[in-house]
Amino acid sequence: MDVLMPQLGETVAEGKITQWFKSAGDAIKPGDNLFEIETDKVSMEVPSTTAGVLAEIRVPAGEVASVGAVVAVIADGAAASVAPAAETLSKPAPPSAAPGPAARPAPVAAAQPDAAAPIKLDPFFEVRTPQRNYGPARLAGGRSATPLARRLAAEGGIDLAAISPSGPHGRIVARDVEAAARAAKAAPRPAAAAGVALAAGPSAEEVKAIYRDVPFQEVPLDGMRRIIATRLVQAKQTIPHFYLTADVEIGRLITLREDANAAAPKDDDGKAAFKLSLNDLIIKAWAAALQRVPAANAVWAQDRILRFQHCDIGVAVAIEGGLIAPVIRRAEMKASSAISNEMKELAARARARKLTPDEYQGGSSAISNLGMYGVREFSAVINPPQATMLAVGAARRQAVETRDGGVAFASVLSVTLSCDHRVVDGVLGAELLAAFKTFIEQPVTMLV
Repeated sequence: MDVLMPQLGETVAEGKITQWFKSAGDAIKPGDNLFEIETDKVSMEVPSTTAGVLAEIRVPAGEVASVGAVVAVIADGAAASVAPAAETLSKPAPPSAAPGPAARPAPVAAAQPDAAAPIKLDPFFEVRTPQRNYGPARLAGGRSATPLARRLAAEGGIDLAAISPSGPHGRIVARDVEAAARAAKAAPRPAAAAGVALAAGPSAEEVKAIYRDVPFQEVPLDGMRRIIATRLVQAKQTIPHFYLTADVEIGRLITLREDANAAAPKDDDGKAAFKLSLNDLIIKAWAAALQRVPAANAVWAQDRILRFQHCDIGVAVAIEGGLIAPVIRRAEMKASSAISNEMKELAARARARKLTPDEYQGGSSAISNLGMYGVREFSAVINPPQATMLAVGAARRQAVETRDGGVAFASVLSVTLSCDHRVVDGVLGAELLAAFKTFIEQPVTMLV
């Protein structure tokens, strides 16, 4: 049985094997951990779904394999035990003195598996093809392409049908697409229209030449940074962003947080059941605002808009080498204390790269909070296919005019809402931001 590199999410095209838990020749039982993989998002142990003997490891620890690639082979235990006898059977028999009765040839069909039979995939070890993103694995002409090759072809505008395959069994692999891309760049292109510059950026060698007299260190891109770069370029090139900024008074929210933490029940050791942060209450208020303005609780799906009944809120968490946004599901239905405890647990596992794909994929909107770093105001890039993202700045003391014409100081923070104009128009975005402002400035309304 071939052991394949699994796909942990529709945007994951490859994974790095960080360690093997078994060696060639080890007996394998269903559920035994075979190896650990690291993608741009998570690290995860991959168990076996069959019994047998680990006959071969094709991708050693430290190397990267594309999704669907064969990384190891598990042989049947009985077949492995008699394998040494194959050499004896392959040797020609000595000539016999008298011919014996003719041996009946074994049926060829019974000795070979049906090549056309579909491969049954176990849901526990499923390898899914992101067909809507990068096209089918098998082309119209009968040839097949690896997931990484399909992704590179889609991103580079390369026609897979025009590529000559060099992979095993006539498969198109990543190097074939890269070679086609280099050939396309080397081919003469028509001049750009007058006044319109070509969009291609400078190559790595051209950039390095600019700084040839300046000491620098080259830092290779890891998988996470590559994905972040790709998705941010995709977001800024394909999503028509616009931004709305508002100042929000948080004095009552701070008081509510202090009162709630003071009243939190404690166990026998004096440990509180929860400890709310301002970010926990902001998540709750954002979910409540999306419920009040349901037309904005939506994502873009090319030829349609998907509007959701519940509010699944992604929250950006900084981790080594990048960031990830675990999702609080049905946040509008959860108490602030439940959101707080869930967020702490998700953030800890995110930093350890132990999140599962269903814990960071999806979400109807997202929040990015840089207030703890002293950032007063910023604009976040929307994470497609979402249509909104709320950027939260640092709290500050600011002089404000009172109702009687006097001056007082209030705790204020600035928030900026990034909107996809294909889904959220200006007025709708303003209504959403106004609803959020109401829930933050009058937090008791979140409890009713």
